[in-house]
Amino acid sequence: MALIGALVEILEKPSVVDVMIELIVFMAPIWISVFIGVLVGWAWKPNWASSSNKSVSLFPHFASSVSNLSSFKVQFPACIPWVSDSPLPPVSSAPHYSLSELEKEKSSVVNDEDLIHLHKLVEEKDGGPAWIKMMDRSTPNMSYQAWRRDPETGPPQYRSRTIYEDATPETLRDFFWDDEFRAEWDDMLIKAKTLNECRSTGTMLVQWVRKFPFFCSDREYIIGRRIWESGKTYYCVTKGVPCSSVPRLNKPRRVDLYYSSWFIRAAESRRDGSLSACEVVLFHHEDMGIPYEIAKLGIRQGMWGAVKKIDPGLRAYQRHRASPIACLSPSAQMAQINSKVNIEILEEAEESQDKNTSIVSQEEETRDDKPAGKGIPKIMVVGGAIALAYTLDRGLLTKALIFGVARRFAKTGRRL
Repeated sequence: MALIGALVEILEKPSVVDVMIELIVFMAPIWISVFIGVLVGWAWKPNWASSSNKSVSLFPHFASSVSNLSSFKVQFPACIPWVSDSPLPPVSSAPHYSLSELEKEKSSVVNDEDLIHLHKLVEEKDGGPAWIKMMDRSTPNMSYQAWRRDPETGPPQYRSRTIYEDATPETLRDFFWDDEFRAEWDDMLIKAKTLNECRSTGTMLVQWVRKFPFFCSDREYIIGRRIWESGKTYYCVTKGVPCSSVPRLNKPRRVDLYYSSWFIRAAESRRDGSLSACEVVLFHHEDMGIPYEIAKLGIRQGMWGAVKKIDPGLRAYQRHRASPIACLSPSAQMAQINSKVNIEILEEAEESQDKNTSIVSQEEETRDDKPAGKGIPKIMVVGGAIALAYTLDRGLLTKALIFGVARRFAKTGRRL
């Protein structure tokens, strides 16, 4: 009643201006309280909330405003200029391993199954939902298309196709792999450190720390990555992997679910039709602890602005590599160690994998077709239901539900 009385008193003011001023003064404390509540909620969000399927934890790759939230940052330099001046806590270096332990860990980081999965994504044979087109833009030096899809569980997944004029697949491969040069164009990357590497396969284990807005802690990524080559076509896999040698800290917060992989090959130029351009198809998703709908809105708003910033970074990289005094960075050297793959053999392996999966699915369906409750005595079902009903709740609705289920099981057992 007091609230209604206050509103009536405001509306009785002699002029519209007075009414508006009084309403603003009246509503200001409420909006300030809401804003403070949102900030406190982000800062003190409990651990159980971050494990929910409805929270995203997106693309190493998507602050002046929340609408620019983006997870496209593995490929993209800055969907949003995150603001964070807090010092980073120290991260202990990886311990020493024996040679056999090190080789075992490297081989399990990224393997042939990851290559098969990426190839299926490229060929659109992975069995996922249909892609929804989001964007189709271009500049004189590049053209860009983007799609999104929403799986039943997990964060939104994104796919993009970019054509860069006057660029080779090898240059783009090295460009996206070169952590040392990435700081020149990716302003979200705070730290990049190589934890382990395999000189025979080119597999790398790296640690990234990325900048997030002031109301979120920065994010840490432990990434396994590897490149396969098939006749100047490159399959570049990067994904989040477990790493017990790097302790998990409260800040920066570690992102466990992370996937960002490229398919790179030569493409026809829009200018003269020659193969002087390069096509990059990127697949990305990650769960970084941001509600999915907010992440989707931020990506849509900030995607094109981020994509446009990649091209100047690429041209600067080309000039850097063309310099007579330039030398390859350690990560760019690793980008040139590729595992050779025959696409025909790869497709045969995919067919074999699909057949095995089909057989397993049929066996599971056969088992599921058998009615449940076989061999369960009726007295045990009903007796258990009675005990459960009186243990859980004395309410009539709860008892009716449990007895109904027990009766159904009993009828099933009787039919068998």
